[in-house]
Amino acid sequence: MAPVFSHGDLRLYLLKLLDEQPRHGYDLIQALTDRTGGTYTPSAGTIYPRLAKLEEEGLVTKTVEGRKTIYAITDAGRAEVADRAEEFDGIEAGLADSVRLIADEVRGSVREAMKSLRADLAAAAHEERRAAPTRTARDDDPRVRSREQLQRADTAVNAFRAHVRTDLRAHVARGGVVAASTVDRLVRALDDAAKEVTRALHG
Repeated sequence: MAPVFSHGDLRLYLLKLLDEQPRHGYDLIQALTDRTGGTYTPSAGTIYPRLAKLEEEGLVTKTVEGRKTIYAITDAGRAEVADRAEEFDGIEAGLADSVRLIADEVRGSVREAMKSLRADLAAAAHEERRAAPTRTARDDDPRVRSREQLQRADTAVNAFRAHVRTDLRAHVARGGVVAASTVDRLVRALDDAAKEVTRALHG
C-alpha cells in the first residue's frame, strides 16, 4: 500500500521523531516502520538525503559515535515541530487510517481463505456421503474411517497453508510489507483453531 506521506510530511515526521530523542539513521527507519504498522519502510536513500537537508537548514545536528551517526534536533527544529503541531496531528490520523485499511484487507483475505476451505470440506463431505452406500464391511472399520478423516484434515490444512503463503508472497513481491501485527493475528487464529481441534478430540 502506498505511504500516506505527502510532500513535506516525511520531513516533519523525521523532525518529530528526533524531537522525542536523538536517533541514528536505522533507528529512524525502524521507527517509521513501527509507527506506520509496517505499511511504509523507507530506504536509506530516502532518509539520509532528508537528514542532510535538515542539517543544512540548521534543524538537526549530527555526531559520530563509533560506526553510528547520531542525529539530534536543534532549537530551531523544535520550534518548527511546535509551529506545525496541528499539521502533524493530521499526518498521524492519516497513518491510523492506513493501518486500519491494511487490517481490513488482512481480515478479508482470511475470510476468503476460510470460505474456500469450508467449500472444500463441504465438497469432500458430499463426496463421502455419495460413496457411503457402496461401503464394504472393511470401510465400516473405525480405524479406516479415521484414516480417511485424517487425510481430509491434511488436505484442508495444506490448502489453507498454500492459500495464505501465496497471498503473503504475492504481497511482498508487489513491494508490500508484512507487519508483525499481521503475523501476530495469523498466529493467534491458528492457535485458536488448534485448541478447537484439541477440544473436539478430547471432548
